[in-house]
Amino acid sequence: MPSTYTAVSYGQTLSPEALDQVRAVLADHGCAIVSEQNRSHPGFETTSFELSCGQESNAISGQEALTSLRTALSQATAEDITTAVVPNSLRNAARKFIIMDVDSTLIQQEVIELLAAHAGTEAEVTKVTEAAMRGELDFAESLHHRVATLAGLPESVLAEVGAAIVLSVGAERLVAQAKAAGHVVAAVSGGFSQILAPLAQRLGLDYALANDLEIVDGHLTGKVTGAVVDRATKAVQLRTWSGESGIAQDATMAIGDGANDLDMMAAAALGVAFNAKPAVRRAADAQINLPNLDVALALANI
Repeated sequence: MPSTYTAVSYGQTLSPEALDQVRAVLADHGCAIVSEQNRSHPGFETTSFELSCGQESNAISGQEALTSLRTALSQATAEDITTAVVPNSLRNAARKFIIMDVDSTLIQQEVIELLAAHAGTEAEVTKVTEAAMRGELDFAESLHHRVATLAGLPESVLAEVGAAIVLSVGAERLVAQAKAAGHVVAAVSGGFSQILAPLAQRLGLDYALANDLEIVDGHLTGKVTGAVVDRATKAVQLRTWSGESGIAQDATMAIGDGANDLDMMAAAALGVAFNAKPAVRRAADAQINLPNLDVALALANI
């Protein structure tokens, strides 16, 4: 693995013993620590280890060595401490591109479940949502099934649900600090534009995309119009928006919690699982296992 990474350990507290475990794993994987930096953040602490890593053998590719290191770090320390290995192409970029999922990531709720509560179909919708986020159902098919249960709801329900939205801890700081530093922030959702659009305007997001609920004569029809925003679409938007912003793909970070986010997480320089389903955590480059999006600022060095 070339020397282009920084290991970032974070937790509510970081014990000397846990940090010694991190140092040992790094050494075992041929990584010398060039420098260390300790910082306190709202609700958590970080220690960043700038690395200089050599190849263990010519038979091990850079990606294989990186995956091996990330796996070893995830297994070495206590559950309340997490270490991410972040490419310096992201941490050191003058301008970065950050893209987030919305439901259960940028916000604490699942909008489809809030709408379903008004239709009396919350239990059914929640069951389908959870299966889709685990990757057990085709997302587009599951979306059509869930939206169909909303047929007949008055359009006014959308405003009620929008007013009930609760942002994730750190969400406003993440967007505000990133944008103040000159970076680009986007949100892409398998949810609904009628909810995301006002939220994007409120936060000052640079880009936002979600599905459009069909409304006829002031009522939801139980359908969405246009192509469904699925996992492939999310990856396309990452590439499109970062390109339009003049930001290289190696300076991008994608944050999500479900299977619908896996493609954009794979496309980013750093794919981050935010309090995610087990399959998503396993596939991600890094994890945020605290209910606090501020951790993403620390990972990206903002």
